[in-house]
Amino acid sequence: MTEQQEGVSKSSSSSISSSTQESEEELTIGTLITEATNTTNSAKSLGKRLSHLDSIPHTPRVNGKIPDFNNATIDHESLLERLGTYGLAEYQIEGDGNCQFRALADQIFRNPDYHKHVRKAVVKQLKEFRKHYEGYVPMEYKVYLKKMKRSGEWGDHVTLQAAADRFAAKICLLTSFRDTCLVEIVPRDATPTREFC
Repeated sequence: MTEQQEGVSKSSSSSISSSTQESEEELTIGTLITEATNTTNSAKSLGKRLSHLDSIPHTPRVNGKIPDFNNATIDHESLLERLGTYGLAEYQIEGDGNCQFRALADQIFRNPDYHKHVRKAVVKQLKEFRKHYEGYVPMEYKVYLKKMKRSGEWGDHVTLQAAADRFAAKICLLTSFRDTCLVEIVPRDATPTREFC
């Protein structure tokens, strides 16, 4: 932190302090993203291995009904089988409702503990580019944003699209879907500069 930034952060004005904190967090996130960009070669290699698979078109949508235990077990077994087919293994992420953001943080920063930074960046994307996403959200958009800000709220396909857009990344999902096993999510207005697989 520079001396100038230190002086601002000591200010008694809550709005200045708040904006300084956000700026510092954005600088931290930016630095981490820059450092993480240099470690994406393995993701590109995996992306090439999966490139022959047909991908279904991605449609951002919010989560629907959560599957019952039996269907979830069958889907999980199917996913494990598919992972094995491509020489991959499941990486366990803490199941606290932040799993999508933890998985993205693992891909971006190589550390799932940065999930709060990823969630904040995704929510910022959703706020700044509302017109891109609100048509996919079947509730009042402000209510949706408030939900997504909360730690523990499950991510969905809308947040995945916002993450692809925010981080200029192609996100490859190997799924347990019966009709296809690959979903590719690409940034809507940019060429991907990296892949998260």
